[in-house]
Amino acid sequence: MAIGATEEPDVSVIVATYNRCEILRGTLESLMNQESAGIRYEVIVVDNNSTDDTRKTVEEFRKSFGYPNLTYCFEAQQGVSYARNRGIVTARAPILAFTDDDIRPAPNWVASIYEVLQKFPEIDCVGGKVLPDTETRFPDWLTKQHWSPLALLDLGDDELELNVRSGPGLVAANLAVRTSAFKQVGLFALELQRVKGGIGSMEDHEFQLRLSASKKRLMYCPEIVVYANVLEERLTKSYHRRWHYGHGHFYALMRDEQFESSMVKLFDVPAHFYRATCSHAIDWLIYSLARKRDLEFQQEVEIRFFWGFFRKRFAERRSNLQWGQR
Repeated sequence: MAIGATEEPDVSVIVATYNRCEILRGTLESLMNQESAGIRYEVIVVDNNSTDDTRKTVEEFRKSFGYPNLTYCFEAQQGVSYARNRGIVTARAPILAFTDDDIRPAPNWVASIYEVLQKFPEIDCVGGKVLPDTETRFPDWLTKQHWSPLALLDLGDDELELNVRSGPGLVAANLAVRTSAFKQVGLFALELQRVKGGIGSMEDHEFQLRLSASKKRLMYCPEIVVYANVLEERLTKSYHRRWHYGHGHFYALMRDEQFESSMVKLFDVPAHFYRATCSHAIDWLIYSLARKRDLEFQQEVEIRFFWGFFRKRFAERRSNLQWGQR
């Protein structure tokens, strides 16, 4: 529902974007054509220092749709957390909904978010399915077990309250949070953010861990649906290898207390991580000999996750030793 500039929206939609003006058009078309059922919403596009026609694209949509609450913001500091945080401080609604520039939200996306949070006032954060668009053609090895690098999510058709400490979390491409929760736990972490073409970042997961630690409640709701434009490069094993390596790098940076609880460490890497990786290496060899390619690749990316983690910790340790010698 279009609203006047002085009216307060019920939901603020935040879209961070970087050099994807052509893909962004599909996202804006979906957001401008929401079946909002009288729910007032604004859309904030945060341009994270793009060099293409992102600004022109947003201005064209604002003019052609006659929608006064489509807002363009420019964020020069590079990184998705910088962009999302800029959107948060710009937003006016008590509910903040996040999606990405390669996503097409379902026609009832905004309405579903609002209705769920009205139905469950005790819930602070909700999200739902992130499904591949119908034109996506997956290679045989790329099963749902390999969806994490694609930022896809499908936890079934039932509502689930989530424990992100011991189970799956939500995806930032389909995430809604009460503004009050951000005021209490803080914004997205800068040190764990994706910058330009970087992959494997953990800013959204770390934020959900903080929510959980602060006794905030998170829920998966299957009726909240978006569709992802899965780029061809993400359907390759090389991309998945790089993603898991990067994920290990960022996990090392995060220093999760539960993961770091091992009393014994070697090169600042918990002993249990070495044991798990040895098990993955043995399984990789077994599946390789049995020609079970999908299971073999799953073990390989677990090893690459370890390698990204190890290299980051080893580099930090060496840097600290060199600093101590000065």
